[in-house]
Amino acid sequence: MTMKMKMKMSVVCAVVVVALFLIDVGPVAEAVTCNPTELSSCVPAITGGSKPSSTCCSKLKVQEPCLCNYIKNPSLKQYVNSPGAKKVLSNCGVTYPNC
Repeated sequence: MTMKMKMKMSVVCAVVVVALFLIDVGPVAEAVTCNPTELSSCVPAITGGSKPSSTCCSKLKVQEPCLCNYIKNPSLKQYVNSPGAKKVLSNCGVTYPNC
């Protein structure tokens, strides 16, 4: 086997290994439509201190990738940064984002 053939064989093996790795990464994350009104079910818990509903928690988990955008929005920042919102995030098992 010539040096050139060995080099080609190595490249082919590397490509196959990378392809197998990429196949096994699992499902691609679905894009989330960021819509703060989706979190309206959380308002009573955020403003009144009540326990968040299961609907609130499920919506928070879906909207979790959007939280940094909400924090950066001057109209929403005060709500997302409030102690009530942080408590709801914690109660729902959603980590407060580090933006």
